[in-house]
Amino acid sequence: MSLQFSQALFLFFAAGIAGTLNALAGGGSFISFPALLLLRVPPVQANATNTVALWPGLAASAIAYLKRLDAPLRLLIPLLVTSVAGGWAGALLLLKTPQRTFLHFVPWLILSGTLLFAFGNTIRRLAGTSAAVDDLRKISWRAIAVSSFVELLVAVYGGYFGAGIGFITLGMLAALGMRDIHAMGAIRTLLAAAINAAAVTAFIVAGAVLWLQCGVMVAGALLGGWFGAHYAQQADPRKVRAFVIGVGVVMSAYFFVTTH
Repeated sequence: MSLQFSQALFLFFAAGIAGTLNALAGGGSFISFPALLLLRVPPVQANATNTVALWPGLAASAIAYLKRLDAPLRLLIPLLVTSVAGGWAGALLLLKTPQRTFLHFVPWLILSGTLLFAFGNTIRRLAGTSAAVDDLRKISWRAIAVSSFVELLVAVYGGYFGAGIGFITLGMLAALGMRDIHAMGAIRTLLAAAINAAAVTAFIVAGAVLWLQCGVMVAGALLGGWFGAHYAQQADPRKVRAFVIGVGVVMSAYFFVTTH
């Protein structure tokens, strides 16, 4: 699929905005994924290309968060295994979904991701009813098993589409009793990177990635991520969240009208 200069410029700026939003508050896919669809990229390839394009920024965030990672291996390993397995399964499910069928799913997926983004803090508060846990090594095997199952479901959704998965993960970690938001963010980012790494691998093996578009978007997303990280502390998080939610609502409405 060829790429004109104007289209490349459009994707570069869309990915740049997405990378900035991901660094500030998340929700960048609400910009970059519809941008590919607006250029008439088939929906399955658009989702695959978008996932691959935004993954380097996510991986960089996971590496930056490693110093905050304070969780025992008996918790991390099951969560990572289910993340990879679910991400791979979700990606394969996407690849087997007919283009037309997935196109009809798009507005519902964007809307569900927007709702998760909008009410993520509420989910965390509702989930955070258990006693606080100062030492994750004291978490029971039963809690680990339940969390791993939840993470598997989250990962399948993440491999298939993925918007909003971070908030479900934060809710799950709150339910485990975690209260340190930085430690929770470290685990959330690591699991999201694992989910998307599995999905990225599946998409590349299947040949579902449009590399011209992907290359332009990687450059834009990395630049936007750097910009977002640099100015993160100066931005009003409430205004950024409101902007992301607004974009999600508008994109949902647009694709409901155009695909139904």
